[in-house]
Amino acid sequence: MRVLLAGGGTAGHTSPLLATAAVLADAGVEITCLGTPRGLEVTLIPQAGYPLELVPPVPLPRKPGKAMVQVPGKLRAAVKATGEVIDRVRPDVIVGFGGYVSVPAYLVARRRHVPLVVHEGNAIPGIANKLGARFTDHVATSFPDTDLPHAHYVGLPIRREISALDRAASRAEARAFFGLDPDLPTLLITGGSQGARRINQTVSAAARDLADAGVQVLHAAGRPDEVSVHPRPGDPPYVVVPFIDRMDLAYAAADLIVCRAGANTVTEVAAVGLPAAFVPLPIGNGEQAHNAHPVVEAGGALLIDDAALTPAWIDNVVIPLISHTGRLGAMSAAASGIVRRDADVRLAELIQKAARA
Repeated sequence: MRVLLAGGGTAGHTSPLLATAAVLADAGVEITCLGTPRGLEVTLIPQAGYPLELVPPVPLPRKPGKAMVQVPGKLRAAVKATGEVIDRVRPDVIVGFGGYVSVPAYLVARRRHVPLVVHEGNAIPGIANKLGARFTDHVATSFPDTDLPHAHYVGLPIRREISALDRAASRAEARAFFGLDPDLPTLLITGGSQGARRINQTVSAAARDLADAGVQVLHAAGRPDEVSVHPRPGDPPYVVVPFIDRMDLAYAAADLIVCRAGANTVTEVAAVGLPAAFVPLPIGNGEQAHNAHPVVEAGGALLIDDAALTPAWIDNVVIPLISHTGRLGAMSAAASGIVRRDADVRLAELIQKAARA
């Protein structure tokens, strides 16, 4: 069986693609991935050992303008390039995870009558997957209430090292890995693969208050130049890195995370039972707040508007919370029961079923 997996741009598309690819590869499926030259897939997919075919990106503007006028021409070029890849690879099924690269894949799948599977990562579907869902009965969602035709809730595939993570058992190793104190309360900060200016600047502005409270910080900044920290002798560690490859160890090291609410992040932190303060991205169609809602409603996380995230909020909410082990334990238990940890297997089974049909 040959499968073409289309997805990329951000970790939100690439991570579930790779998690699904691992299950399919174990089943003997031949994997080829489709991406664009602009996204994380250029690095992450070859690192994982899968062939990657690149086609021109087709950004879909949210507002009328020159970029909108250019879309038809760019789309024709991308469809032509995608068709050449599909004619060469001859997949038994095409799987799209949304994003720029999925639209031409969906259009060519329809033209070539190749079975198609669509996976939507967010609670509110994007434009690409709204289109793709019209072309197939095989539509998988990460959240149970996502509004798409033929939607089947399977969950969001996450990497095995995270779905199988025992945070408590890995804590000592994880804190040593990042150069953290083995015993201090630990706050993990991340704005996603691209970083987040508001989160970076707000948390670093509260660095001294965190240190005074005995809290150490592991901060994946994306843009380290946006983080200004001046530790004093004897302060707890404040570790700043551009990007964390070993997110399993980062989750194990942490007692609490402050982060955006992309579907991948929400699913991973809930799956491992890590209490969270979600700060949804304030642009887009509001999908990040919807992603976080089930975990927040269950009591596993807090939700804070981007504009309300201030150093005072860190002082008044985060510091008391991370110092309250009983409340953290209750949040961890609430979060860990929300999401499915076996979505990679469920989606792989759906893909193989579609290919056989």
